[in-house]
Amino acid sequence: MTLPLAGYSIGITAARRADELGALFVRKGATVRYGPAIRIVPLADDTELHAATRRLLAEPVDAVVATTGIGFRGWMEAAEGWGVGEELRARLRAAAVLARGPKAKGAVRAAGLSEAYSPASESNAEVLRHLLDGGVRGRTIAVQQHGEPLPQFADTLRAAGAEVVEVPVYRWVRPADPGPLDRLIDAVLDGLVDAMPFTSAPAAASMFAMAARTGREAALVDALRSRVAVACVGPITAGPLAARDIPTLRPERARIGALARTVAQALANRSPRLRVAGRELELRGQAVVVAGELREVPPAPMAVLRALAERPGRVVSRRELTAVLPGGGEEHAVETAVGRLRAALGDARMVRTVVKRGYRLAVSGS
Repeated sequence: MTLPLAGYSIGITAARRADELGALFVRKGATVRYGPAIRIVPLADDTELHAATRRLLAEPVDAVVATTGIGFRGWMEAAEGWGVGEELRARLRAAAVLARGPKAKGAVRAAGLSEAYSPASESNAEVLRHLLDGGVRGRTIAVQQHGEPLPQFADTLRAAGAEVVEVPVYRWVRPADPGPLDRLIDAVLDGLVDAMPFTSAPAAASMFAMAARTGREAALVDALRSRVAVACVGPITAGPLAARDIPTLRPERARIGALARTVAQALANRSPRLRVAGRELELRGQAVVVAGELREVPPAPMAVLRALAERPGRVVSRRELTAVLPGGGEEHAVETAVGRLRAALGDARMVRTVVKRGYRLAVSGS
């Protein structure tokens, strides 16, 4: 039995839970290419977090916004390491704690605290609206950051008269080894990646920054707009992609399991299925399924097959096929690619030569 994602290649830029996300695709047969675009600064080494914590211990706080479960737990663990864990919890018990989503809520409760509010939408915007509706003038509000600064959130509170203490619990920075990300970008440009699920805006932004530094951003954007199925776990993650007019898919729930299912469905929807020379043929990312058997196809022959499948049964000229070959080439390169394609398909009759005109797929009725 051919697994549903066999023949597809998935590119993952995540730093946290990358293995967990990748495993969801591997179990369905996909190949995963990892290129971490960010890394997390260790919590206990972050002097800004220590300074923010000391500030909160020195003065009363009216409200605390917990934006992520991992961040809130890390904050509590760091405070324990500094010997002020119980003192911090006591300070937060006297405040109204707002949890952005269920994971943040779980971390709050695990710390022995209770949330005063948690929106069903799991959005920072809803938390902000709740605070503003209750009035914030003259109040001190601590905002746990989401791996990167939340300037609009904090600035809006300040504009409404609040004193805001930003708590940078963990920070995204460039990966220590940029090699895997560099190779992942190359694979996207070479047509060897079929889908990219993103779980954080900083990872997407970091990927584009590396591409820009190496003169590949325009080509990367073009590939993501045209060839790659791009999915994001939520609207905030989609921000750097939306800014470049790259269409994205999103699951109904902001969970990595739902994200993986969304990607799998998108790939299934874009897989052409044809009857060629009396046999069922399904095109996948880097392979084809012929009569239920998965067959890997090299990049040049696959490019030719896709061009033929776009016009099933119709003749496609050698000149047109030359244009779709990776890196271009001459007409003899098309002949070579067609020969390799026939060998990969296991049935030379599936690709017909039309003398002096080009090639066509032998679809039923043609």
